[in-house]
Amino acid sequence: DNSRVLAETLSSRGFDLVTGGSDNHLILIDLTGKDVPGKVAAQALDRAGIVANYNSVPFDTRKPFDPSGVRLGTPAITSRGMGADEMKRLGNWMADVVDDVENEALMSKVAGEVKELCDQFPAPGVPVH
Repeated sequence: DNSRVLAETLSSRGFDLVTGGSDNHLILIDLTGKDVPGKVAAQALDRAGIVANYNSVPFDTRKPFDPSGVRLGTPAITSRGMGADEMKRLGNWMADVVDDVENEALMSKVAGEVKELCDQFPAPGVPVH
């Protein structure tokens, strides 16, 4: 369910998803129609505290080390106990960041919000400090 909600949130924000959504725990965003390569988007998300991988998409015209896609997975956030409401927040943060990859102030703000969210949902087996 988390993957579906995250996919729907991203789609509602204008992101093209390979296969139109998600049938499992993975989401592949096709950024071909956006003015940002997958590698740049993944690096911006990382600066905002969100882990994503840059990934090729079907019929990608970009090189493998600078592809047009971003791949997301939901197992880690699901195992922390996050649900649909958190997926909507994460999806909107991701969309904000990818739509404005050069806005370092935005990334810093989102990183703080992501940290606050993660503090509410500690990773299983990891001591909280």
